[in-house]
Formats: sequence, structure tokens, C-alpha cells
Amino acid sequence: MAAAAAAAEAAIKPLQSVFSKHKYRRSHKKKKYPGFYIFQSPQRNQPFTSLSSGYWGSAGIPCATLLCEERTRSIDSEIQELCLLGNLEEAMKSISTLNYEDFTSLDSETYCYVLQLCSDLGSLHHGSNLHSLISSSRLEMDSNLGSKLVSMYVNCGDLRNGRMLFDRLTFKENPFLWNLLMSTYAKIEEYIESIILFQSMWEHGTYPNSRTFSCVLKCFTALGYLSHGMAVHGYLQKLGLFDDGSAIGNALIAMYSKCYCISTAINVFDKMPVKDIISWNSIIHGCVSCGVFNKGLELFSEMLFSGMDIDLATLVSVLPAFAEIGALAQGRALHGYSIKAGFVKEVTLNNSLLDMYSKCLAVGNAVQFFEKMSGRTIVSWTSMISGYTVNAQYEEAISLFEEMEAENMEPDLHFITCALHACACSGSLNHGRHIHDYAVRNGLDSHIFVANALMDMYAKCGNMENARYVFDHTAHKDMISWNTLIGGYAKNSLPNEALHLFVKMQLHMKPDSTTMACILRASASLSSLEKGREMHAYIIRVGIQECSFVMNALVDMYAKCGALVFARQLFDLMDFKDLVSWTVVISGYGMHGHGREALEIFKQMRRKGIKPDGVSFIAILYACSHSGLIDEGWRFFNAMKNEYKIEPTIEHYACMVDLLSRAGRLAKAYNFIESMPMEPDATVWGALLCGCRIHRDVKLAEKVAERVFELEPENTGYYILLANIYAEAEKWEAVKKLRDSIRRKALRKNPGCSWIEVRSKVHIFVAGDKSNSQSKKIEIFLDDVRRRMKEQGYVPKWRYALINAEDHIKEEALCGHSEKLAIAFGILNSIEGKPIRVAKNLRVCGDCHEVAKFISYMTAREIILRDNRRFHHFQQGRCSCRGHW
Repeated sequence: MAAAAAAAEAAIKPLQSVFSKHKYRRSHKKKKYPGFYIFQSPQRNQPFTSLSSGYWGSAGIPCATLLCEERTRSIDSEIQELCLLGNLEEAMKSISTLNYEDFTSLDSETYCYVLQLCSDLGSLHHGSNLHSLISSSRLEMDSNLGSKLVSMYVNCGDLRNGRMLFDRLTFKENPFLWNLLMSTYAKIEEYIESIILFQSMWEHGTYPNSRTFSCVLKCFTALGYLSHGMAVHGYLQKLGLFDDGSAIGNALIAMYSKCYCISTAINVFDKMPVKDIISWNSIIHGCVSCGVFNKGLELFSEMLFSGMDIDLATLVSVLPAFAEIGALAQGRALHGYSIKAGFVKEVTLNNSLLDMYSKCLAVGNAVQFFEKMSGRTIVSWTSMISGYTVNAQYEEAISLFEEMEAENMEPDLHFITCALHACACSGSLNHGRHIHDYAVRNGLDSHIFVANALMDMYAKCGNMENARYVFDHTAHKDMISWNTLIGGYAKNSLPNEALHLFVKMQLHMKPDSTTMACILRASASLSSLEKGREMHAYIIRVGIQECSFVMNALVDMYAKCGALVFARQLFDLMDFKDLVSWTVVISGYGMHGHGREALEIFKQMRRKGIKPDGVSFIAILYACSHSGLIDEGWRFFNAMKNEYKIEPTIEHYACMVDLLSRAGRLAKAYNFIESMPMEPDATVWGALLCGCRIHRDVKLAEKVAERVFELEPENTGYYILLANIYAEAEKWEAVKKLRDSIRRKALRKNPGCSWIEVRSKVHIFVAGDKSNSQSKKIEIFLDDVRRRMKEQGYVPKWRYALINAEDHIKEEALCGHSEKLAIAFGILNSIEGKPIRVAKNLRVCGDCHEVAKFISYMTAREIILRDNRRFHHFQQGRCSCRGHW
């Protein structure tokens, strides 16, 4: 790349010297072309030689010479006529049958005719043979003949010999050959060689024309050398060459569009005095490629009003704009036009139409169109699998991969990544592994696009071990590689691994806005406010705080770290609030038990004209559930279906079951599940099982647990939940049987733990933990709390001990619960008056909830406790949950 940049830099230096020393001269002389004379073809059996000899004997040398010249002109005329008729074989045959004298007397113009025909027909064999004959003749190599020879070699695909011949020519004043070679090198992507020729052209003293500048601009565009292209643009404006036809303008539009300077491209287009079909197509394509869809469609309308006929390239350029904005009616109109215009067999157009139908959510039309397509290419298959994925029809997308594999078609990188994306979205790990094996067998797995797609698939399917394996074996990792793995760790509840990888990443490259959004999620998962603040400071330092999704991630992080007031302040400071911004704040208020405030935020969002989506309704239903707002929850659920026309998903039904279960309406929740229009999953039944524990309904719990175990037989959490329900009801025999079943099935229990961050260090506690250096002080503090509580009539909630033992042993077990230990450690090691922030990976127990309320009253400290479901804010002996937990 350094060599390429140096060559490009050298190429534009002559512009300054030449423009300063010489005045640019435009040549208005017409090109000199060979004359088209048609003579009567001489008879083959006419005895020219003997007649010539007769003249030698009778009329002397002048008469014989005259006759020879006449004969030569006749032969030249015959060969030229054959060339005009396109008969190369006869022309070459005529030349090969000539004797030496006639052959050496042929005019260079005749050779030019034959060479031009060789060039047109791509006949390198005849062209190179003719070159050998010319070399053996006495013919002087003039500029016209030399140009024809070089053109013949280049146009016949022998660039090497063409270039060698060109380098030996002494006459190179005409830019034609320079342009030919430059454009040929550009076609085979030898852009640097083309730029070097441009530099040599200046040094030779040959002045470029509009074709030259168009070619060199294309080279700078392909190499991404925008600054060099802009320098050429400046010189063209200075010399007035910008007005010299549309070719230069078209090249400038293409350059600025591909370098994402679309406003400059539009400015160039507007200033063009002459706009041809290529100009319109280039600017429309540029706008669409840069995501300025509305401007592209506006220009398309202007093109139609200008009277310019649209062609195939226009349709292919404008259809993606209709696809992106979902303009199905307009897309169908263009489809109808393409049929009338006779473009129905154009594969490129058909692929664009297929993509349009898919992105406009008309997947039925897309399937019909795909099945009727003749000559389907890999792009067609890719558009179809992408369409299935966009429309959430993941099984169909995966089936399409299998169908394509059965037809022995070779998927390209884009198709493989689309298929992997379908597996990622559907959680189809086995299919994803199959596609991974296919990529390995076909040598595609090493490509960065496929590697990143594999990491994403494994991460979304919860298999972080394989995701990390792909990451470690990817030789050249890009930003997406790091972000995918960090985001995967954060989403799969592995925040520490995400933070460790973030530190490692900074040794290789600078994190971007996506990285920060992912790492903020990890900080939120840990409920690590200090780490989150560090990330916030870094975001401000690098200047990416204006990015909307980074701001949304910051608001979410502060809310999930218990700093709801600060989260709201950040939200209020945001200049641009999208739907995600509002949803994050609604969710934040909901998890902190402020349901009424969440409802008010929802109303404000609607007043701003922002329409909620399915995720927004999950957030508001969650808020209603954790605040006991049953009637409001029902109203939102019904409004989602009737007013907003959003079909409830399994997540919405789970929220409604949770709402009813928490409120103690277990029978109604059960009947609600039975009436669902879809098959309930373990999440739905699990919500009811949690309600059974809260309200101690053992009989219903057993009935519900059977359904849950059928759906997720290896989910240890549900077995533990039922065991706890039995333990709280003191059904110890049932507890024993269930725990024995867990051991037989080799299911692993996720141990409960709590943690607190003090002076930038995280301290973790488990039940009965004695490993902390301050464990004795913690024990003394909790004994003092228990004594004071008993003095005020407190009776420990024995059932939360979950053991079959004497009351004093249960009391000791309750006193050793991890959240109590963490709260005590925080009180003993923090400044007086500072809030205590504790997180727990399981649901807080009822006894700990009561003790936390008392400690907040006793110490006049705010205690913010986050469990795996919500936040509890304890102040002055009260909790923000108001019993709805």
C-alpha cells in the first residue's frame, strides 16, 4: 500500500509543473483516418509480371514503374475492400500469396486496415503474423501503423507484447494509445500501473484529454485515494476541462459516491452542463449506496421529468431504494415497466426485484418470483435466503441452504454468512455446525466475513466455547471480530470474560462505539457502577458520547447499576431520543419498582409521536408486573393487539402470566396459559411456578412443574425452584427425592452468591462464607442486628432456611445468607451515609428482605439490592417494591 500511495503521489506532481510551465492546448484538428477507396479487383490470372517485363523491353523503365504502381494500388484496394467486408481470412490469404516485390510495396494504410480488423475480431494469431511480415518488409513504422499494432495486441488480450511495443515507439504525442493502455490496466485492476503510465505521459510531454482524466479518476477511486482524486478535480476546474463532455463528470460522481462524499457528488452532478444516462444512473446509484434513499428517489423523479429514458442500469440502481424504504407499490410498478421494456430475462434486474420483494416483507411474492426465475445465480439464492431471514422465516432459510447444497451449487461468502445469520437468529446450533463444517471443507472458514458470522452464530446459540475457538484461530481479526466476541460474552452472562477481552483488545486496536455499547452491557450485568463510570469517562475522552446507541447503553447501564436518577438525567440530556431510548428508561423504572413513572414515560413517548413496538410493550408489561398494576397491564396487553396491531409473542404472554401470578391470581394465570393461541414454552410455565412459590401453592406447583420438566428436562433452575417450594412447605421427603433426581441426572446447580464493590474492588460472598478476612466483624455486626430486631418483636422466617433442622440451626443458616454478608461488609467498609449497592445472582429471600429493611433503618443508610429479577431500594425501614416481588 505504501508503494501504491507513492505512485499516486508521483502521478499528480506533474500536474503542478506542467500547468505552471505550459498552457494547456486543446487540439481541434480532426483525426486523420485512412481513406475508403474501392477499386475494381484485378483478375488473378492477369500476367502482371510478364506485362511488366514487356514494358521494360519496349517502353522503358518509366512505363514499367507506372504499371507496377498501378498494380500495387489495385492490390491495396482489394485488401482494403476485403477488410471493409470483414473478411479477414481472405485478406490475409491475399497478402500471403504476394511475391516479395508486391508485398514490400504495400501501403502502410493497407496494413492499418488489416490490423484494425484483427483488433475488432480479436484475432491475435493473424495480427502477430502480420506484425512479423511488417517487420520483414522495408516499410517504415509511422505513428499510425505503430498505434494500430499496439491496439491490436492490447485488444486481442496480449497486453504484455502491446506494452513492449508501445515502450519502443518514439512517437507518442497522441493520447489515444496512452488512454488505451491505462484503461486496459484499470480493467484488470492494475491500478498502480495505470497511474504510473499517467505520470509517464506527463513526462513525455503528451497532454491528457478527458478520457485520460476519467480513467485516472477511476483508478484513484478504486484505490480509495480521495485526496489525489480531489487534486485532479481541482486542476480540471482550473483548466475548464470539467465542461468537456460528461465523461469526467461521471467519473467524479463515481469517485465521490464510492468514497461516501455523496453531498460533493450531488454538487458535481448539479454543475454538469450535459447529463447523459450514465450521469443520472451514477448519482442515483451513489445516493442509494450511501443510504440517502429519499434523495436517490427524488433524483429518479427528476430524471423521469427531464424526459431521459430509463435503462436497465437505472432500474437496478433505484430498486434497492424502494426496497430499503419498503415502497412495495412503487417496486411493483417498476417490475411492470421492466416486463414491458423487455428486461424480464436480465438476471441482474431479477435479483434486484427479488431483493425488493423480500425487504418489503412480501416474502410470498419473492418465493413465487424466485421459483419462476430462469438462470438463477448465486446472488439469486443469496437474496432469497436473506429475504427469509429478514422475514424471520429461519427454518425456510436453512432449508434453502440444504436445497442449494443438494443441487451442487457452490455458495459464496455472502450466502454462507446469510445462512449462518439465519441459524444465529433461530438458535439452530446443529444446523450452524453443519454450515461450519461445509465452510471448512470448502476452505471458506478462514475468510474474515465467514469467521465473524461463525462467532456470531455460536455466541447467539450460547456456545461461547466454540465462538472463542473460532476467534483464536482467526489470523487477521478486525473490529467486528472483537466486538462480536465481547458482545457474545456480555449477552451470555459472562461479563468478566467480556471485560478481560476488552483489556486485551486495546493492545491491538482502538475500541469503537459498538465496543463501548457491548462493554457497558457487561458492566450493567455485573451491576458494577464504578466500572460503568470508568467506561463513561472513556467514552467522553474519545468523543463518541453523541452516538445514540452509546447513550442508550449508558442510560441502561446506570439504571441496571441502581443509579436510576442519573440514568434519567442522561436521558433528559439526549438531543435525539429514538424508540430504544424510551424503552430503556421504561424498563429502568420498571425494574426499580416505579411502575407509575414507567406509565408516564410511555405516555410522553406517545405524545412525541413515537410508536411503540413489541419490545416496548414487554418493558411496560414488566413494569406493571413489578408494581402490582394488574388492570393497567391488561389494558396495555389489549391495546397492543387492538390499537397498535402488534401480535403478542411468547414473551408478552410470559409477562402477563408473571403479572397475574405475582398478584396471587394463580388459577386465572393457569387458565390464561391454557387459552394461549400458541404452545406455551418453559418461560411461561416457569413464571407461574415462581408465583406458586410466592403464594405457597404446592399442589399447583407440582402440576406446573410436570409441564416445565417436559419442555426443559435439563434446566436445573426449575428443579431447585420446586425443591425450595417443598422445603418451605416442610415436605422433606419430596425435597430428598427431587435432590436425588438432580444428582442422578448429573445436573449442575448454579450456586447462589452476592457481591459488592468497595474501593474499586469486587468482594463476592456465598452462603455461610467464612473466607473473608473480616468475617468475624461481619458475624458480630449481624448478631447485633438480629438482637435488636428481636427486641422489636422480629421472628425469623424459618421456611427460607430450606433445611430440615432445629430452629436455632435454621436461624444460624439464615444469618449466613450471602446478601446479608455482603450488606454487612458494605456497612463496615464504606463512608457513613454512602449508599450500599449489593447484587445477587438469585432471588432475594424473604428473611433477608426483612433484615435489609431493618438495617437501612438502624444505620440510616440507603441499601440498593439487585437480585435476578428486580431492584429493591431500602430506606428508613421501607422497600421500594411495596411487597410486589
